[in-house]
Amino acid sequence: MYRAFGYLHARLLQLRGETGQGTVEYVALILLVALVMAGVLVAMKGFKTDQGKDLGDTIVGKIREAVDKVQF
Repeated sequence: MYRAFGYLHARLLQLRGETGQGTVEYVALILLVALVMAGVLVAMKGFKTDQGKDLGDTIVGKIREAVDKVQF
């Protein structure tokens, strides 16, 4: 009887599946990195020096370059 319940439990877990779970995790990680970068940009642009603007422009430029390289 114990083996039958174990088999049934294993089958039910297979039905649930985790298809696409890795994609969801990667998207969440990318969004987290984007959020941190946006926070850095906002914080650096608040300074009175040009360093913040230069850093922000450099980061935005690199992101645009990377996005332009992606082919759909």
